[in-house]
Amino acid sequence: MSTAETTPDDMLARHPETAYFWGHVAGGGQVTNKGIEIEVADEDAARRLAAIAGGGTVDHRIAEREFAHDTAVTRQADKYTVQIIDPTLAANAAAALGLPVGSDPGGYRFDALRDHRRELLRGLLEACGVVCFRESSAAVGISFVHDDARLLERIRTTLDAAGFDAEEPQPSSSGGHWFGVADTDTTAFAEWVYEGAGDSGLFATNRRRKALRSVERAAGLDVGSLIEPTDTDGGDS
Repeated sequence: MSTAETTPDDMLARHPETAYFWGHVAGGGQVTNKGIEIEVADEDAARRLAAIAGGGTVDHRIAEREFAHDTAVTRQADKYTVQIIDPTLAANAAAALGLPVGSDPGGYRFDALRDHRRELLRGLLEACGVVCFRESSAAVGISFVHDDARLLERIRTTLDAAGFDAEEPQPSSSGGHWFGVADTDTTAFAEWVYEGAGDSGLFATNRRRKALRSVERAAGLDVGSLIEPTDTDGGDS
């Protein structure tokens, strides 16, 4: 949790933790009439999200994961489901943030979280983003992948407001959509989006490690230059 601010009692308050939480919900979760479910691939992040919400269950399973641009290739991956049973929170979040519920398509209204755009984008990146190191160009590659093209448009708008360019969304081989952050902005974005994360604790350990190690490789820095020594154990994922 944040060392600078306490977790707010109101989950719709403008706060770094709520921005991170709702980024994860929008990018990798769903709102139902009964509550909220969030799918994450990192146990630490799952438990942080449950704690931000004031409780909830965290279930673990092993799932077959398709690669974003080649659905013929799969691998086994950990999946954690955070479940918060709270119909009132779900209804209020849907109304305030435009999150889809059932057949209601929603509208993804993130303006209320603009003061914490970095944490919002961090949650979105961890939920539906892909970070890699491109060997051919020795550069960081970052893309966002989601079934809902409207969400991707909102992410592009949020990136633009933060000063980062991105390409137009296009269909993916999985039937959804994706877009890439501009090659000239990927390194800067990866560094910016995780700035301060080590102090706040608002990050998925594996995703942060992979993003910053990609930056290290692209910039020719020593491994571990951008992350604390305790985060260098365990390898990439």
